[in-house]
Amino acid sequence: MERTAPTLERLDDHRMIVNLGPSHPSTHGTLRIVLELEGEYVLSATPEIGYLHRGVEKLGESLSYAQFVPLTDRLNYCSSLMNNVGYAQAVEKLLDLKIPPRAELIRVLVSELARIGDHIVCVGINAVDIGAYTAFLYLFKERETLYDLFEMAAGQRMHTSFTRIGGLFRDLPEPFLPLLDQFLESMPRSIDEMERLLTRNPIWVDRTKGVGRISAEQAIGWGYTGPCLRSAGVAQDLRKAQPYLGYETFDFDIPIGTCGDVYDRYLVRTEEMRQSLRIVEQCARRLREVSGPIIVDDYKVALPPKEKVYTRMESLIHHFKLVMHGIDMPVGEVYSATEAANGELGFYLVSDGAKSPYRIHVRPPCFPIFSSLNEQVKGRLIADVIAILGSMNVIAGELDR
Repeated sequence: MERTAPTLERLDDHRMIVNLGPSHPSTHGTLRIVLELEGEYVLSATPEIGYLHRGVEKLGESLSYAQFVPLTDRLNYCSSLMNNVGYAQAVEKLLDLKIPPRAELIRVLVSELARIGDHIVCVGINAVDIGAYTAFLYLFKERETLYDLFEMAAGQRMHTSFTRIGGLFRDLPEPFLPLLDQFLESMPRSIDEMERLLTRNPIWVDRTKGVGRISAEQAIGWGYTGPCLRSAGVAQDLRKAQPYLGYETFDFDIPIGTCGDVYDRYLVRTEEMRQSLRIVEQCARRLREVSGPIIVDDYKVALPPKEKVYTRMESLIHHFKLVMHGIDMPVGEVYSATEAANGELGFYLVSDGAKSPYRIHVRPPCFPIFSSLNEQVKGRLIADVIAILGSMNVIAGELDR
């Protein structure tokens, strides 16, 4: 028998159906959730996955491998640099390509800065949703500095398109490291101030502790990764479990929680910001010692420098071939994953040797986390739905693709 969605006519006087989103401010984008309520209590919550579907993966089938990079910016747009790095790494894995050491260092550096920026958004806006506006202001001052750094590196603040297959768009400019030093000095103080405002605040604790609690077994069953999984007590992080970009050479810890509730997710993300700062400090020291190219010297993969294009026939030919016909890709398939701000961000590529991928699939960390919303909010108050949703940090562009 076909099941139909409940309507107001079929519900008794104590129950009603309401839409949470896409225009509700706490959804932070085009998320839509259908809530069945009895008074202030949630009987069920049905997330509408695909509300912002833009066909990103299908578009990739008609673009060259290099042309797909700007589309990765529009996945998790709060940390687009990590999307750039994850996708470029997948293509390089298919090509069996090793990028220069300085390019690896810069990729780690910008990825960790992007992780901090993403957590600033999650923690700050989650606090705003619950009513704690001041912490948001402390954090967003630092986020503006981060965006200044991104603009210096990539030329853009949000949609960076910084990576290239085989390396990076360009090297870091001279003013980058001095501003980074200022950020490394001020950011820990801002985190301390935020913690003084929130961590032992009785209102914050009442609104978050025990709310949205999930066990390690439940989190693994749903396919959780990232801070939401680690807050449930599972110390899984691809930077440690499957190191890439030389992460095994960096000294940092993986924070974990015990309860898997909104409060523990806040604590885990806060400590992850501190650990990312440790990695960034190590990157800054190494960058002052490591020089060299930031992209491979293989003109069948990476565009030749402009001065060579203008003065050498061979470089002009390589430039033309790469732009018009793309990279000569091997036939095969590959899956490559990185530890993005919300968890495992994976790219599955299938190549038939043509200019464009035969198939691109993105494994977004938000998808399994958002899918479990009903289980987390059932039987709780509407106010708890807002707190839980904010702690999930669901980014609609990544979720729906």
